Amino acid sequence: METTVTVDLDKDSQPAAQAPSTDPPTAPLPDGDGSHDDGEVLEGVIVRPNLPALLPDWVRDWEIAKARADVRARRAAYKAAFHLLRTHRYAWRFAWGGGVGWYRGGCRLVDWLTLGESRDLRLHAAGQTDAKEYLALLHARNDHLRVRSIVAGGTGLAVAAGVAAEAWLLPHSVLWVEGALAWAVAAWHGGPEPDVGLLDEPEVPVRLDLSAEHLNAAFRAIGILKGKDDDEDAPRLVLVQPPMRDSSRSWSAVVDLPRGTGKSANDVLARRDRLAAELGVDEIQLDIRRVRAVHKGHAGRLSIWMCDEDPYLQDKPTQSPLVKAESFNVWNPVPFGRDARGDRVDLPVMWQSMFFGGLPRRGKTGSQRDVVAAGVLDASVRHRLADGKGGADWKPMRRLAYRYVLGAEADAVTALEDMLDEAIADMEAAFKKLNALPLHLVPDGKLTPQIVERYGFELNWITIDELQEYLSAITDNKRREALIERLCRLARRGPAAGFFSNFASQRPDATSVPTRLREIVSYRYCTQVIDKTSSDMVLGDGKAKQGADASILSEEHVGVGVLVTGPASFTTVLADYITLPEFVDICQRGRELRIKAQTLAGDATDEVLSGEREDVIPQVLADALTVMRHVDRMHTTDLLNRLINIDEGYYGDWSADTLATELAAARVERSTVQVKISGVNRNGWHKSDLLAAADQFGGARHRS
Repeated sequence: METTVTVDLDKDSQPAAQAPSTDPPTAPLPDGDGSHDDGEVLEGVIVRPNLPALLPDWVRDWEIAKARADVRARRAAYKAAFHLLRTHRYAWRFAWGGGVGWYRGGCRLVDWLTLGESRDLRLHAAGQTDAKEYLALLHARNDHLRVRSIVAGGTGLAVAAGVAAEAWLLPHSVLWVEGALAWAVAAWHGGPEPDVGLLDEPEVPVRLDLSAEHLNAAFRAIGILKGKDDDEDAPRLVLVQPPMRDSSRSWSAVVDLPRGTGKSANDVLARRDRLAAELGVDEIQLDIRRVRAVHKGHAGRLSIWMCDEDPYLQDKPTQSPLVKAESFNVWNPVPFGRDARGDRVDLPVMWQSMFFGGLPRRGKTGSQRDVVAAGVLDASVRHRLADGKGGADWKPMRRLAYRYVLGAEADAVTALEDMLDEAIADMEAAFKKLNALPLHLVPDGKLTPQIVERYGFELNWITIDELQEYLSAITDNKRREALIERLCRLARRGPAAGFFSNFASQRPDATSVPTRLREIVSYRYCTQVIDKTSSDMVLGDGKAKQGADASILSEEHVGVGVLVTGPASFTTVLADYITLPEFVDICQRGRELRIKAQTLAGDATDEVLSGEREDVIPQVLADALTVMRHVDRMHTTDLLNRLINIDEGYYGDWSADTLATELAAARVERSTVQVKISGVNRNGWHKSDLLAAADQFGGARHRS
């Protein structure tokens, strides 16, 4: 008996074969459905495969066709405008590149005619005085030259004859067109990089799409929502604000997580990288924030913002408003930068302490400078600053700093300890004075603007850059622990008495900057780091799991960092930009404000130490006094190394003899050439000799 079997053409999508059923056989199927009237029919499922459509969607659907045509038209218009604006560049590239291309072609032709590929062999044979080999190579070259000259000459005559015939028979415009084409081919090979092309390739802006379906699918993919998209009973996001374009380059939406999922907004923040991948963007393009109760939100409400491109690389950093400000009141929030959405980020720094961390050359010091500049423009703020790197970044602060420590050598570490001891003594005196006031004037036990103005309190800012340099320079563990305890004491108790601590470090690990110091700092800012662990070392343990992760930043994100201002408050910020010359001007204004308010004190009152006499005193003399600010004598090698550190461009190629010649020209008369320091007698300099020379230029004497 003939048996008919139905074959499943899409077997992967069907259930596995089951055991034969005991039910009665079904009735015969009609003809054309794979059955025979006179045969037994086996049980099974008849599957008709879904064959692909013969025509694409844009042919079968008018709406898809219109959308496709609109996209193509807009892309074509964009490219046309792109090339039109570069017409002058293309014209110059065409003219110059054509000439270069003809020159390169001529050189290659000459090289081919003269058998240039054997030139090195002939020169080598001549250098080895191998006459036999040289003559053999020379004869071979001459033979090839005759043959190639005939070929080249014949080709040239043929081309000339063709051109002459065209000139005789065809309009001259044809020759012009052919000449332009020949010049274009030459220009194609005559650019800076051969075969690159004459035209620039436009980067058509990417325009992302965001819909409720996209969000629900993405939230299901990362495990926040259960079920399948086509399941009518599956939980879905509640759209408080449906996805919409809030600008020409970004989308925004506000959603509530459905009840019954057991998930909160923090669960979404912890999976930001996975959500970004599902939405087809980089993490830096996706900004997710909890909507707090103060803004009519709750633990399951999220504000979602997605940008078509990297929002931190589309625009240049904003110049800080402090660059043009005449003065500033630090009781007001300090302008710091902008977030991904373009909103301003201002920091209320009173009662707070700050820590900056991140890799070198990522804008860490520049971001720290934004905060310090605000205190510079407030004459009531007394600055104590220590620069562990000893470079030029903080050099302008000499003009107004009450104490200024430069470098992390042994003498500088001692100066830092003295500076912190002095700050702690002032802090304790401020607390004693504050506690003596009536309680109704100090209900919160801390300073207010009215108390500062009425009772003559001072605000004190302690800024330490490259803190790890100081801690690494101390080999005695007891001394190191004592220094850490000083820093912790200022960061922990200082804000209530108006002492604001501002630390920065390149290596914020447990060895370089202890956890017990970092954990008591309230504000933290981290530029790019290598991994999540390093990010947590700056921002706090577990912050990366909450979404505050600086390791997602790239090398291009200079001046961009993750700012944490509370246990669950963080944002990514592009810090305002203050150039070093602009910071010099800000510090000069800060000095003038303090002179007018009669608050200039400490190191800044010494005109030589502060650099105010640099227009009169030779630069090398002023810089030498700056690097010797903590010692009475210094060996020449140490002095020269420190000068190079503060201005490598100027002192980078100086030698000991150059230094001696320049200081002699600055009227420095050495009392002795050899200087004994810690039992080592070497060539060196006495600060008293430099001070005597400075006095000859009208400079004030150094503070001893």
